[in-house]
Amino acid sequence: MTATPDIDAATRPYWDAAAEGRLLLRHCTACDRPHHYPREFCPHCWSESVEWRPASGRATLYTWSVVHRNDLPPFGERVPYTAAVVDLAEGPRMMTEIVDCPEEALRIGMSLEVAFRPEGEVRVPVFRPRRP
Repeated sequence: MTATPDIDAATRPYWDAAAEGRLLLRHCTACDRPHHYPREFCPHCWSESVEWRPASGRATLYTWSVVHRNDLPPFGERVPYTAAVVDLAEGPRMMTEIVDCPEEALRIGMSLEVAFRPEGEVRVPVFRPRRP
């Protein structure tokens, strides 16, 4: 069992951009709303008129949990790690991991920026405290 994503034709642009250090979001041209996770229809209005747009990479911390035990590879070798939900500047909420930040420094609403961690053959978006 691997923790790397299954990449298909629908998500390939997302992972290709991540490999280049860029975060993409799906954006509905019918209702003008972004969404995440990548899918071929808008979860707000059900339109299939969606396109890729670059995201700023900025987010705020919504909530987090420090994971001290996880038996699934590759997570077991990373414990403890901070699983989190962030609000992207563009609006969608995203599950992720917080890196480069001790637990005691975490605060709801703190400013974050995207970083990309190599994970097998892909680079996965994670977030760290925003640098001035």
